[in-house]
Amino acid sequence: MANKVMIVGTGNVGMSYGYALIHQRTSVNELVLVDINEEDAAGEAIDLHDTLAVSPSYLKISAGTYADATDCDIVAITAGVPQKPGESRMDLLKKNAAIFKDMIGQIMGSGFDGIFLVVSNPMDVLTYLTWRYSGLPAERVIGSGTVLDSARLRYRLSQRLHIHPKNVHAYQVGEHGDTEFTLWSCAYAGGQPIMDLTTAQERDEIEDAVRNEAYKIIEKKGATYYGIGSCMASITNCILNDENRILPVSNYDELSDTYNGYPAVLGRQGIVRRLGLKITADEQIKLNSSIRALQDAINSVKE
Repeated sequence: MANKVMIVGTGNVGMSYGYALIHQRTSVNELVLVDINEEDAAGEAIDLHDTLAVSPSYLKISAGTYADATDCDIVAITAGVPQKPGESRMDLLKKNAAIFKDMIGQIMGSGFDGIFLVVSNPMDVLTYLTWRYSGLPAERVIGSGTVLDSARLRYRLSQRLHIHPKNVHAYQVGEHGDTEFTLWSCAYAGGQPIMDLTTAQERDEIEDAVRNEAYKIIEKKGATYYGIGSCMASITNCILNDENRILPVSNYDELSDTYNGYPAVLGRQGIVRRLGLKITADEQIKLNSSIRALQDAINSVKE
């Protein structure tokens, strides 16, 4: 395998992802940058070249076109109309759906037969559309899901419990958006249930803060990109290293015919399996509500 990755969209998110790959140990050997603004992609490639003499990884980096996807292992899509202050992720849907149909068609026209990693918002619905437009098996079309949201959750819990975030095992699930929620029944720190270590009020405050953190960041600085860039790099390494790691990526749920963020085993061929967690009745109600929101969004595009 060439371990070749294409980033479609050289804005803040795409380039935070590229920068994160270079500045950690990665199995990626080649990085191709594609953007509707070809000059921007070329400039970003040159800028990244300047880091290689002092970075822990060495990658071949270039600006390219959709035709270069032919031998890529992963095509990561960060392109699309960005989310504006006061705008929900779903507000972006119809704008980005049209962009995606043309984009995916051109990428598949190159002969691409790898894995799509979708990050553009509304991410779950655009991941579903990417699957439909591409014709690839569902396990090879993946969204960034609630990996970032879960990272935010783990950080906030670590601050509350005074431990390292990596020692917190907890998941934010459902839509990457307003209907996401925390699986408190499956949350642990050092083998101890989080529900035994926190109060109901603390959990409500943490869950609400995690759900709304993106809006807070957008209000203050206009966009979020460092966190998602690092999460994308983690997902990429998980795939290329065939780690079979459990991550709450957006993966296909056959029962509901949606993509949603839920813990799944991720490896070289994409989604190995979606976990069958034992969740509470209340959590199942919340998950069903989140799925209905995604189904409504998908149906609005079909109509």
